[in-house]
Amino acid sequence: MWNHKAWLGRFLPQSLPAGERLRAYASWCNAVEGNTTFYATPARKTVVAWAEQTDPGFRFVVKLPKAVTHERRLNGVEVPMRAFLDAIEPLGERAVLWTQLPGSFGPSDVDALRRFLRRLPVGLRRAVEVRHPLFFTDAGATSLLEGALAGVDTEWVPFDTTVFFQSRPTSEAEREAWERKPRLPRRTRALTDQPIVRYLGRDSAEETVEGWRPWAEVVAGWLREGRSPTLFLHTPDNVDAPALARRFHDDVRSLVPGLDALPEPEPVEPATLF
Repeated sequence: MWNHKAWLGRFLPQSLPAGERLRAYASWCNAVEGNTTFYATPARKTVVAWAEQTDPGFRFVVKLPKAVTHERRLNGVEVPMRAFLDAIEPLGERAVLWTQLPGSFGPSDVDALRRFLRRLPVGLRRAVEVRHPLFFTDAGATSLLEGALAGVDTEWVPFDTTVFFQSRPTSEAEREAWERKPRLPRRTRALTDQPIVRYLGRDSAEETVEGWRPWAEVVAGWLREGRSPTLFLHTPDNVDAPALARRFHDDVRSLVPGLDALPEPEPVEPATLF
């Protein structure tokens, strides 16, 4: 998520080679979603480069391959998981294993999830994102999943799209997101000391900012409790996402004055004609 074309010349230097852009991104934000790992396990040397471009406090929330989560649904996945874990090993404690499950993965599948999580190496952070409606609307299903996750110190990652779906789409990017993103209730309960939130706003910065107000309060509360949360901020086109993420951090910092400021971003050279 650090190679967004729209960020070149605004958040990332135009002249910076693609393989070095993570360093510039890491001067804007201190965590990243590893979405590309869903489609292909990266080469280990690629991950080594990621580690070298970021400081020890930078977090990589890396999505497990779709062959593991969507095609095999966590069953019989020893070979692809061994390859994946070997590839991301250079990230060490900075990596969080993000198991994003399909909407069809429901309460009857929780035993498979529990078995899978128990087989992961001890010491690796893990987080699970579910999209089956019953986990959010049925108390029994909620309790079942929470029990499975809490038993192995695994976080439940909410993807909050409630603000996005409050009004009809007004752009092509919003229309595309309208068809693809899940519509689920907002969840604000943390299970571990490192909660993770994914938040989707609108093309409008004002609507996006207004929609994250509840999350600023929740995140501030977690910080006061001694937790170390991560929030990933999205908009339908993600054009201004790095700047908005820093603005969210500033809002939380106004509620928790002791929170460290983010580093100053690397300068971006002005665009030239030649």
